[in-house]
Amino acid sequence: MRDKILRILKEEKGVVSGRALSSMFRCSRTSIWKHIKALKEEGYGISSIPRFGYRLYNIPDLLLPREIKEELSTKFIGHKIYYFKETGSTNDVARDLALASEEEGTLVIAERQTKGKGRIGRRWVSPFGGIWMSLILRPRVSPADASRLTLLSSLAVCKSIKKVVGLPVFLKWPNDVLIGKKKVCGILTEMDSELDLINFVIVGIGINVNMDMNVFPEGLQKTATSIKEELGKDIKRIDLLKSLLEELERLYLLFTEGKFSWILKEWKGYDCIFGHDVEVATLGEIIKGRAMGVDEDGALIIKGLNGATKRILSGDVRLWWRQGDSNP
Repeated sequence: MRDKILRILKEEKGVVSGRALSSMFRCSRTSIWKHIKALKEEGYGISSIPRFGYRLYNIPDLLLPREIKEELSTKFIGHKIYYFKETGSTNDVARDLALASEEEGTLVIAERQTKGKGRIGRRWVSPFGGIWMSLILRPRVSPADASRLTLLSSLAVCKSIKKVVGLPVFLKWPNDVLIGKKKVCGILTEMDSELDLINFVIVGIGINVNMDMNVFPEGLQKTATSIKEELGKDIKRIDLLKSLLEELERLYLLFTEGKFSWILKEWKGYDCIFGHDVEVATLGEIIKGRAMGVDEDGALIIKGLNGATKRILSGDVRLWWRQGDSNP
């Protein structure tokens, strides 16, 4: 009933009498008042006007499940949501849920994380104002294909940011979404599998949205940015999140239909390192060469200084320049 009361307040855009609400739901005005009180405690701005009724004047900048689901046009992604004002890591929560047989498409989202996770065991700073989410997926593909989900997810983020706020965004293999030369989003995929079967994949996505950069450690301020920093104003996080969930589902369904080549073609349109000299830090090795794109398996192709090409399945990339080269 609470969600229905909220929907009426949104639709009316004016004062709705307590008497009308109690008549509509065949309950006491005290019961209506309790639901209104609970909505206020969740953060909704609702005026209580004696002898007249209630008026909704503000919807909070919170990623509440009811706000996510409103007009969400997905078939299964985001239909079940676990919401936290604060948690350690959404990936950890999602993993526990997946191990307990939670359904595919389930979303775990938090307003802030205290133990956010990045790649290679790094910490991901996750204050209030961002989108910190993890998605449970159960693709019927081999474990060798799981790395494609990272490219798919980064493309979904890129397209959603461009669609909702219009900022120019770029992709840096394997999982970084950039605005200019600074990182605005990172993606961490974690898999549970057997030899030839994926049990589930957790796709963790962290987007810096409505944060001032002074909330980040000084070292990160040189390499990271937020949408607010680039746009000069806050945006509605809920709009970006819903666009992202819809884009993720569209691309994921293409992936499960065996159409990854379509996804890869779109991904290459945002690739910011193709044709540039890079160095890639892999386990125990630094590889230098020219980035020649990404293949069908999601591997980065590097043309080495000796002219030989090499496939790299995981690593950290940064641009570098030989003496005399210009900054691309």
